[in-house]
Amino acid sequence: MPGEAPLDKTEHGTVPAADGWYVLNAHDAQWFDRGPRGAVCDLEGEAQFAQVGLNIFVLGPGDPMSMYHWEADQEDFLVLSGEALLIVEGDERPLRQWDFVHCPPNVSHTIVGAGDGPSAILAVGAREHQQGEDWGAYPVDEAAVRHNASAERATSDPHEAYARFPPRQPSRYRDGWLP
Repeated sequence: MPGEAPLDKTEHGTVPAADGWYVLNAHDAQWFDRGPRGAVCDLEGEAQFAQVGLNIFVLGPGDPMSMYHWEADQEDFLVLSGEALLIVEGDERPLRQWDFVHCPPNVSHTIVGAGDGPSAILAVGAREHQQGEDWGAYPVDEAAVRHNASAERATSDPHEAYARFPPRQPSRYRDGWLP
């Protein structure tokens, strides 16, 4: 049975340094500033959970969480605060605080920030099929294109899908990212 994981304090926040249980406040965790794609809180650190991925995304109005995609594993999202727009299978659905989105495997989707201020979204995804060529893909979708949330052409290569965006930069938490 694993014991308590060590937590390393870095210039960009606190990160779990190994497997094991831990308690980490999102304000203290390492974040990544993704420029026009908002910010993401890294709650996993070096541990990188084997079965389930977990992040908190903060999106400004118009910021896409990801490029429109489908995965071979399920993903789930809970809007913690603010407003967002779900693009799923080509349809647009408004989201508000406490809306839960379940995407079974092979469902094309993304979320874009909406409203007048930031939205905070908890993202949870399985990790059974994340490695190799069969992980998923980035199809092109008209609704996603309208919201700057589509790859320029259909691909399964994340580097190609995100090529027009600057790389994310490690960051400390910034006031206002979370409610």
